[in-house]
Amino acid sequence: MATKAATKQPAKAKKTAPKAEHKANKKPAATSRISYARNRKVTPMLKPADVQKEWVMIDAEGVVLGRLAAFIAHKLRGKDKPAFTPSTDCGDNVVVINAAKVAMTRNKLDDEKYYYHTGFPGGIKERTRSMMLRGKNPSRVVYLAVQRMMPRGPLGRLQMTHLRIYPAAEHPHAAQQPTMVAFGTVNPKNKLR
Repeated sequence: MATKAATKQPAKAKKTAPKAEHKANKKPAATSRISYARNRKVTPMLKPADVQKEWVMIDAEGVVLGRLAAFIAHKLRGKDKPAFTPSTDCGDNVVVINAAKVAMTRNKLDDEKYYYHTGFPGGIKERTRSMMLRGKNPSRVVYLAVQRMMPRGPLGRLQMTHLRIYPAAEHPHAAQQPTMVAFGTVNPKNKLR
């Protein structure tokens, strides 16, 4: 019987010894959080009062619509700035001229359709991009392309108000002195030849 008691006693000591060491080595939770907070890098968050908006002008003549819309959405959101904050309107004001002369690859001019509803039963209507460009508001094609690349919600709607699109070369924003962006020459794929 003495041998059974001797064998049981070291087994209990083995079970309790690692737990005691584990509790002794464990650091308090508050200390580990403080050290983590000191070591991480925090990106500066812009506040609406700190935002400096610029005016940018883009000539859309002969430029591919999808590439142009992606660039405009990027500028409107402010993602090209180092202190981009997703919850703040930190983008620029964008003026687009010659929107009626925008280009599309392949058959997108006639194949892509926009649907709208009159409000009456069976009142769904469709228009192609070529019909819209020939219509009374040709700049609507560029507007819809950009709108579908922007986030949905109050901030996205606010950022869309900073976009001004004109079908011809004339615009009333000369007083703001917008900087011209040669978007067609940045990449050879941006402009159709």
